[in-house]
Amino acid sequence: MSANGGTKAIIAALLANIGIAVTKFVAFLLTGSSSMLAESIHSVADSGNQGLLLLGGKRAKREATPQHPFGYGRERYIYAFIVAIVLFTLGGLFALYEAYHKWSDPHGIDSWQWVPVAVLVAAIGMEGFSFRTAIKESNHTRGNQSWVRFIRRAKAPELPVVLLEDFGALVGLVFALFGVGMTLITGNGRWDAAGTAMIGILLVIIAIVLALETKSLLLGEGAEPKDLAAIERAVTDGPEVERIIHMKTLYLGPEELMVAAKIGVPRCESAQDLARGINAVEARIRTAVPIARVIYLEPDIYSVAADRAGTGAAAETAVTPTEADADPAPATGGVAGHTGG
Repeated sequence: MSANGGTKAIIAALLANIGIAVTKFVAFLLTGSSSMLAESIHSVADSGNQGLLLLGGKRAKREATPQHPFGYGRERYIYAFIVAIVLFTLGGLFALYEAYHKWSDPHGIDSWQWVPVAVLVAAIGMEGFSFRTAIKESNHTRGNQSWVRFIRRAKAPELPVVLLEDFGALVGLVFALFGVGMTLITGNGRWDAAGTAMIGILLVIIAIVLALETKSLLLGEGAEPKDLAAIERAVTDGPEVERIIHMKTLYLGPEELMVAAKIGVPRCESAQDLARGINAVEARIRTAVPIARVIYLEPDIYSVAADRAGTGAAAETAVTPTEADADPAPATGGVAGHTGG
């Protein structure tokens, strides 16, 4: 659902930004307003960003290869990070440069004075439609989280990126309307420069927030606390596992979670019994957290003395993963681990 919702929000934002960019640029050519030029470049950058997000989503669907055995799910994070860079440079820094240029050489809007106001009002309406779509699609996955927490904790980067871009675009349009309006009222072009500078600062801040949040995803984040608790319950909710010795989780992509755990198991009569137990645990994990698609479970015999020494397991193990794998009994999972649904 998150992927489909993210694509719908991206397309809505892309169509809105293409239309807005064209009208803003025409208004700039007619009036020479720096705010209109900054907003034109902003919309062009946003349109390119939506294209990058769509490209990242498509490339992330490629099948795993020997060189990339865990697939390409993180490409969505990479392209979201590129979006932050584009927004910072092409959007924010260009607007600040244009503001400095206009402040140094201020001039009013002498012709087509009604055009920028009409364009900005129309742009606010189109951007508002895009923002509304992003909010609607985000609510499907946001749950009871606040908007700040949703943006910070969402694993699928597309919706937070579109939300921040649309929010920034709406606020930027208000800044541009303020700068243009004050320039028309006073005849002083420095109001236009001030509006442009406000747009630049806003875009730089949004780009930094996006970069920081996407960087965390690129570094690798573990499961959310509720998912982690559900996995722990699934592992221990049966006679196959006495305790979890240690466990780590990692998002391989927005909708694919890896689970790796060393588990304390009771002594088994055969590798076949151990394999059946491991398969049952894997099935419970996938039922509890469906995005847990890559699971590695290492069975061991838990020892209190070894745990105090820092190893968490006895010196000898009842059955090793290699021995269990060698058992001819069919298994849907595997002692060492299993990839797939």
